Amino acid sequence: MEEKTIQIAGSITVDELATALGLSVTELIGTLFKNGIVATINQRLDYETASIIIDELGLENVKLERKNTSTQTSDFHRELSDKAVTRPPVVAVMGHVDHGKTTLLDTLLHKKTVEAEAGGITQHISAYQLKHDDRIITFLDTPGHEAFAAIRQHGAMLTDIVVIVVAADDGVKPQTVEAINFAKSANAKIIVAINKIDREGADIDRTKADLSQHGLQPEEWGGDITMVPISAKMNQNLDKLLDMILLTADIEELKADVDIPAEGLVIESHMETGKGSVVNLLVTGGELKTGEFIVAGSTYAKIRTMLDWKGKPKGKATPSTPVTITGFKELPNFGDRFIEVKDEKTARKMALLNAQAAANESASANVTSSDLLRMMNVADNSKTFNVIVKGDVLGSVTSVVDSLKMIDTKGEVTLNIVSTGVGDINENDVYMAAGGNTVIYGFNVSVPINISKMAARDGVPIRTYRVIYELLDDAKHEMENLLDAEIIEEDKGEMKVLGVFRTEKTSIIAGGEVLKGDVKPEFLVRVVRGKEYLGEAEVTSVQKEKIDVKELTAGETGGLALKTTSKIDLQIGDRLKFFTRESKKRTL
Repeated sequence: MEEKTIQIAGSITVDELATALGLSVTELIGTLFKNGIVATINQRLDYETASIIIDELGLENVKLERKNTSTQTSDFHRELSDKAVTRPPVVAVMGHVDHGKTTLLDTLLHKKTVEAEAGGITQHISAYQLKHDDRIITFLDTPGHEAFAAIRQHGAMLTDIVVIVVAADDGVKPQTVEAINFAKSANAKIIVAINKIDREGADIDRTKADLSQHGLQPEEWGGDITMVPISAKMNQNLDKLLDMILLTADIEELKADVDIPAEGLVIESHMETGKGSVVNLLVTGGELKTGEFIVAGSTYAKIRTMLDWKGKPKGKATPSTPVTITGFKELPNFGDRFIEVKDEKTARKMALLNAQAAANESASANVTSSDLLRMMNVADNSKTFNVIVKGDVLGSVTSVVDSLKMIDTKGEVTLNIVSTGVGDINENDVYMAAGGNTVIYGFNVSVPINISKMAARDGVPIRTYRVIYELLDDAKHEMENLLDAEIIEEDKGEMKVLGVFRTEKTSIIAGGEVLKGDVKPEFLVRVVRGKEYLGEAEVTSVQKEKIDVKELTAGETGGLALKTTSKIDLQIGDRLKFFTRESKKRTL
């Protein structure tokens, strides 16, 4: 029989899959129902779910293929016109925690931000510009902690050049490797800044060797990666690093059209009292001006104010320029594309269409493979940890949620994100958490006194953090508390019963010979006759020659008193197997 190939781009509706398989919709819905899914004709199934269902149907002649679709950010790489002009390079600075990314930018920009960052760690994407040899370079300072992988991945997708900062005294670390992979996946050019060469223990050649093990071969070793030894703290070789950035930009011939409607990406957004929505944008094409209308996802703005990275008013922003604007009706999503439109009517209509498309996608209630497997597994006894996440900006919320999802509980605890939002913790958050055994986590946000009192009254735990390590540690601890304790048993000894002196409903007095190990008060004991298990008891006292002793050891005879929960018909010849049982709290 001829093999049939079905391509799936992201997901496929039940109707589309039935048609592709040559089945009736009723038959396919019936198969889904048997596997615990009550599906509608327009419900969407992801690739893995479709695979599982095809296996269930026993269709061996059907082959599924993933159809490649471009990502939201990659759609930006439009064809340039012959009028395109040279633009500044956009450079992301990445690397492991404490390897000196923010210090490097501070030195370059003559400012001081490290102390201001919670725990000395960059928490958001920050965009800056500097001038070198009368040319502009745009820098993105991306967070280095593993919890901010979501932000950092977006950071890489926004960039032309990635400067990977590696400490010469510490070498390649997991987040260094992650940054390398992100840069490669974004097709960005890579320059390595080998930092902290002023420190004792710095070894430039060893660092280069480490990097070459991860696919970055230095130019001087016959490779194609520029590596510049620097000291960000001592301002050593930073001009050379900037020269290399501009040289790379020249080789890449970075250009953009300016006579098109302005477009770009949302790199951060949050609410500010008195200002409303405050949104950081990176312009990638056209010229953005105050007073213009732009659409980002399901919201739009008439640009009320526009500031440069220093907070100074800016009337016009050209490609590769980061700006902060006000005027959005609602907060756009982190990573959304924005585009300039001619008037408010067009902006409103476009935002509405985007919102409807998103709603339709949501209403179709996509079924994922994890949903299906969970539904199919009727023995699923997992516990649920409910959380509400509030953050100062959307990027933080995204990263906190993604990081929480990365906590591995081996399927024993299910993370349920009740809701997320930007801004201080409010009444609605407490209402949603009340009665639902839900923890509210706040990241870089405040809790008004009246909300704190309300939460205390309703028994709702609110925990706020400025450093994400601490938030994740708390969540991990909460999830550990939901895990069933590990029961550890240890064999201690065995006795052969030689005499039974008294048997009552909840106690036994008997004597015998210890065959192996030892016997002590408080040991637990299993009573066995041949292969038959008769019951369990606890040793309350041990005697030798009618005198209480602390223990009996192998080869000794003596008596013992046992406490039982139900009557055991103990007889001569039975075996008593002694053990201890400990309940140990499990960790993740």
